[in-house]
Amino acid sequence: MTHDVSRRSLLALGAGLATGLGATTMLGSTALAKAPKLGTQSPYFHRFNLGTAEVTVVSDGPLPLGPPKGTFVGIPDEEVRKMLSDNFLSPDNVVLEQNSPIVNTGDKLVLFDTGMGTSQLFGPTTGRSQKSMAEAGIKPEDIDAVVLSHAHIDHIGGIVDASGKVLFPNAQYYIAQSDFDFWTDEGKLGGPLKDFVVHARKNLLPVRDRLVFFKDGQEFLPGIQAMAAPGHTVGHHMFIVTSGDKSFAFLGDLTHHAVLLLEKPLMEFSYDTDPKQAAQSRVKMLTMLAANKTPVMSYHFAWPGYGHVAKAGDGFHYYPEPMKMLL
Repeated sequence: MTHDVSRRSLLALGAGLATGLGATTMLGSTALAKAPKLGTQSPYFHRFNLGTAEVTVVSDGPLPLGPPKGTFVGIPDEEVRKMLSDNFLSPDNVVLEQNSPIVNTGDKLVLFDTGMGTSQLFGPTTGRSQKSMAEAGIKPEDIDAVVLSHAHIDHIGGIVDASGKVLFPNAQYYIAQSDFDFWTDEGKLGGPLKDFVVHARKNLLPVRDRLVFFKDGQEFLPGIQAMAAPGHTVGHHMFIVTSGDKSFAFLGDLTHHAVLLLEKPLMEFSYDTDPKQAAQSRVKMLTMLAANKTPVMSYHFAWPGYGHVAKAGDGFHYYPEPMKMLL
């Protein structure tokens, strides 16, 4: 026996149900309870495959910089605010992310940058890296290598905990010697860089005997090549990560903002040690990455910070890669 249900009969059935529900709802007998708000968010990690490697991106949490005035310079303030609002971003509070890729090559587990750690220089939303790693099922003691793009607080701050205990006890640490020397120099403790130097010394000196200094162009770990991009700091580097026939560039702080410092790459950023040199590094490296169509990950772009850059007029445009939820 078959039932021939026509579209007309389904519509009639729906109308009847609606009438019945409406009638009983008015009486209050079938009113549904309001669902409580859950107040929780999804875990702060994301995975994707790169050749034969597996990449897990973990977040140290949002880093709010506040109003752009005085931070993004060389362009009139109103133009900067318009660039933000035209891209549906707040013109009053520039919020950066902190995206650290952890690359599992099959032989090594390699973490790039470590977050703010215990410092709350930029507020209470940072310092989440260890929690994000736990959500991703990654144990700090399993990290074999910690690669540091440079020695600013938000990149080296998560090497030790509040008591000074090293959080990645089995890792070797990789950084440019020029950056290590600059940011651990106790002679700078009396100057304007004091907070940065204090935290660099707190985090880097306990692992001094496990530090390895890489050089520009060197493949210092299998499939990981350092590329000097100075200006943001004296020894700032980005990295080309390769597995099989796939690769991406971890930009570190080559560019902090996917709109402002891409559309106007010669705009200067006040946290740069040498803003003009940083702008030239930015243009040089982004031009190369765009020409080669190399995927990029920026430490500070909107979560999870992975996509492509392309030339657009005198600047560049960032195309975020859609998050793939299947590995």
